[in-house]
Amino acid sequence: MTRPPLVILRPQPGAEQTRERAEKAGWQTVVAPLFEIIPQAWIAPDADEFDAVMATSANALMYSGNVLTQLTQLPCYAVGRRTALEARAAGFFDIEIGDGNAQALADRLREDGKKRVLHLAGERVRAFDETGLEITRVTTYRALEIEPEGLADALQSPAIVMLHSPHAAETFDGWCRSNGVVRDHVALVAISGNTADAAGSGWREIATAESPGDAPMLDAALRC
Repeated sequence: MTRPPLVILRPQPGAEQTRERAEKAGWQTVVAPLFEIIPQAWIAPDADEFDAVMATSANALMYSGNVLTQLTQLPCYAVGRRTALEARAAGFFDIEIGDGNAQALADRLREDGKKRVLHLAGERVRAFDETGLEITRVTTYRALEIEPEGLADALQSPAIVMLHSPHAAETFDGWCRSNGVVRDHVALVAISGNTADAAGSGWREIATAESPGDAPMLDAALRC
């Protein structure tokens, strides 16, 4: 039985990384990014004012620029493995890796006695309990919505859409409403439960990855 194609909505360069991994696993793919990542200029505060850096997005580190080198002596709490890889590439050596959940990462900071936290993030941040933490939030990038080239054609027939964030899920749901997409032959693969919840209803199926990352998402796609 021929698998439906995987539709990849994440922005570049991540979309190309996902495409390569998916095609090596035998999937046909359609790359139709919903966003373009725009770096935001920022000035690094004094590292001595903080106990740790918190990164809830790999993009927050990837698009931070050389400014980040002024902070790499601090421990970095990365929300997941991909974010941790970006932290390592940026020069951090003391890295704590979370399970993909910002709330759990905040809990871990509290457990480790970290109070003064520099949070590197995108323009959109999902709320989490900041009790006991003095968080200074810096926006290092924003996700600009763009027209996803080829997406309408890809959804005319059975397809499996990969959703890498709640923001992507919300945007995709709205795009489908605006474009009259018939949902009953479209399956979704969500990187997390929050992402699945943000995707709306009416889909043929929604499969949620057991942990964040492309490999678990491709495993979940096999269930669709």
